[in-house]
Amino acid sequence: MINTFIGNLGHMMTIVAFVSALVTAYAYIQYFRANELEKASWRKFSRISFLIHGVSATLIAVSLFEIIYNHRFEYFYAYSHSSKALPVHYMISSFWEGQEGAFILWIFWNVILGAVLIKTNKFWEAPVMVVFALVQAFLVSMILGVVIGDLKIGSSPFILLRDATQAPIFQVNPDFVPEDGTGLNPLLQNIWMVIHPPTLFLGYASTLVPFAFLMGGLVMKRYSEWIRPALPWAIFSAMILGMGIIMGAYWAYVTLNFGGYWNWDPVENAVYVPWLILVAAIHTMITFKKSATALKTSIILVISTFILVLYATFLVRSGVLGDASVHSFTDLGLSGQLLIYMLFFLVVAIVLSVRAWKHIPSSEKEASVYSREFWVFIGATTLALMAFQVILPTSIPVWNTLVESFGGISNMAPPADQIEFYTKFQLWFAVALSLLTAVGQFFWWQKMDKQKLKETLVTPYIVSVLISAVIIVLAKVYDWKYIIIILAGTFTIVANSVILAKILKKSTFKLAGGSLAHIGLGMVLIGIMFSSGYSDVISINMSGLTYSNSWEDELNKEHVLLWINKPTQMKDYTVTYRGRQKKVVGVPEYVPAKILETTGLVNKSVALESYKDYFQKGDTVNLVLEENDYFKIDYYQNNTLQFSLNPMSQFNAGMGGLISSPDSKIYFDKDLYTYVAAMNDYEDPDWKEDEIYEVAPGEQFHVADFVTYFDGAEVLQELEDYVLQEGDVAVKAKLRILDYDVEKVLEPTFIIRNSQVGKIPLVDSELGIKISLENILPEENKFVFKVNQYQKDYVVMKAIVKPYINVLWMGTIIMLTGFTVAIFRRFDEFKKMRDKGLE
Repeated sequence: MINTFIGNLGHMMTIVAFVSALVTAYAYIQYFRANELEKASWRKFSRISFLIHGVSATLIAVSLFEIIYNHRFEYFYAYSHSSKALPVHYMISSFWEGQEGAFILWIFWNVILGAVLIKTNKFWEAPVMVVFALVQAFLVSMILGVVIGDLKIGSSPFILLRDATQAPIFQVNPDFVPEDGTGLNPLLQNIWMVIHPPTLFLGYASTLVPFAFLMGGLVMKRYSEWIRPALPWAIFSAMILGMGIIMGAYWAYVTLNFGGYWNWDPVENAVYVPWLILVAAIHTMITFKKSATALKTSIILVISTFILVLYATFLVRSGVLGDASVHSFTDLGLSGQLLIYMLFFLVVAIVLSVRAWKHIPSSEKEASVYSREFWVFIGATTLALMAFQVILPTSIPVWNTLVESFGGISNMAPPADQIEFYTKFQLWFAVALSLLTAVGQFFWWQKMDKQKLKETLVTPYIVSVLISAVIIVLAKVYDWKYIIIILAGTFTIVANSVILAKILKKSTFKLAGGSLAHIGLGMVLIGIMFSSGYSDVISINMSGLTYSNSWEDELNKEHVLLWINKPTQMKDYTVTYRGRQKKVVGVPEYVPAKILETTGLVNKSVALESYKDYFQKGDTVNLVLEENDYFKIDYYQNNTLQFSLNPMSQFNAGMGGLISSPDSKIYFDKDLYTYVAAMNDYEDPDWKEDEIYEVAPGEQFHVADFVTYFDGAEVLQELEDYVLQEGDVAVKAKLRILDYDVEKVLEPTFIIRNSQVGKIPLVDSELGIKISLENILPEENKFVFKVNQYQKDYVVMKAIVKPYINVLWMGTIIMLTGFTVAIFRRFDEFKKMRDKGLE
């Protein structure tokens, strides 16, 4: 039965949210213009209209999640992004897998931020909320789903499946509802995809706050006063956006199988670039608060940050990156709207800035090379150049589309090896930036001249060289590029640690934000160098086999074939593949897949054997995403099991084949990173010709290269899952099959009823054999077995040692801690000024 109420409610709330956003913008404009007598009434009306907008926006999100949670597959969005197999936390992920859900998330965060601003900042409320309301109107228009003639405004997430597709079934039965949806992208079935997108979109949304304060300052002709309320929000935005980027990198590391955490994908670049510009803006804004310089630079950078966020949205969601990025969305017809959205605010920002430019205070004093202003300017310039170097090649598909839209032909192509292309530039920019953060901190906290600079830097320099020498010798770093990176990163850490110690000794911890963030930067640089530059592939193919003709030679060399139960030497480890496993609800460990049999129902299996105290034979158990297989890989040293890893794979025809996620053993100084690149598909086995064996009880023979013992047979009085009748004879043979250090018992059964013979064969998918008891020869005391073979179970696996990668993750945590400390400090400054009536 089709439920149209919830969809109609969601669509109606979308219209209400759109209209109320426009009304809020108009009301706040009137509030801003009103005289003192009318201000109170306009303020009340403005807040009520924003409240209506907030409630309607929340109900949009509630309506969409209700559709997903209750499996209403009559709706196109639920059918396209969810399925009955998903646990609740992955249903949450499916909410924002699609474009419409992502826009709803963005809208929701803007509502929260707007409410916080109304509560905390009365003076700037009117101009700031005008900008917020206009942004909300544009965002809601993206999910409006209104068609006027040939004009389509937005793409609604509440459209019915029958209206979105032309499937013939709907001509026969308009009320047809699919039994299940297509499900969530397997690569998004990860806990980090539950928290990474909301964090990233909060970062996107929060870049609006400093932009709105800037626009308010330009309109109110308070050209410099906007800095104080905007600064804590800018730092907050940089922290959240940075956290989102780091979460995305960690998701890539634990989910994707390219062996890293950053692939310089265009979508990754589109987030990275505005973050760089935002960090540059923060430094120039702080500089202005200290010395009344760099105000114009701050204005340019704040505008650029917000516009680049909109540009990133255009890149990702217009479909223009369809052939250049695996992360981009297909075009839903929103590219024109996205372009108007971006150009509208760009034009407004430029017009307001140009009109106010000559009135904006600036310092004519030339910055000395020994001034903090000079070093901040050099640092901001370096960040801007880093962003510029990334955004230009990333925008090549946009340029090609633009040229072709005017009838031209553009043959420009993005970098073929994007990792090599971007890294060779960004690496040296990062080295320069780390050195600047080391030296610049001394200029920030004290006045410097040539002599004092030498005296101040000599101790950190000597300590850094000594520590770097120890690292270089112990880690055997011989590449000159990596030696420079170690020196730069270590110098950054040591110099900022000196500053941090002085701050903690003379002042309070709330002044330590900058030093902590810069220490984190140095650790990130060193962590990236070691984990990427010194990754060691230990899964070397010594067999000479070519696993796949579609793989390059290097890939065939860097993967090892593991037959089940067969020990294989892999550098310092002896590695053994032990079979496939499943996740079972309520069981805190993986369960062998061979003891579970599917029932045909979603995520439900029957236990063929009891498993510890968790379930008994014959019980129906609930699986967690039954399509996922977890491959148990045991690592031994000196014949002692050290640990087991469980990389995941599933075959997904819709995504072009095998989808794999790695598993890692985490040490303090390294990660051992393992993933499955190919596996045996025994769903439809290709059986070989019959093999017949005549064996007497107690004899040893070979079945498919396995040493096999026939321990004898017994006559059964009853047979499981089979009703024996009077006169029936049932005989069960016991075969012990040795597969290296594993012994398996197979018991094929032979039944005689009314001179008719029945055979119950046994199949072992891991060994790739099927055995049946074909006949009994009592006069010869022998039993006849028929054996069929197919491919024994195997995996092709890659293992990489990632040294000191935890230095990278620890550095990101310290960097974010520094941002957090800075947020509290700047907001405390703003609050004190506000309470004095100066804001």
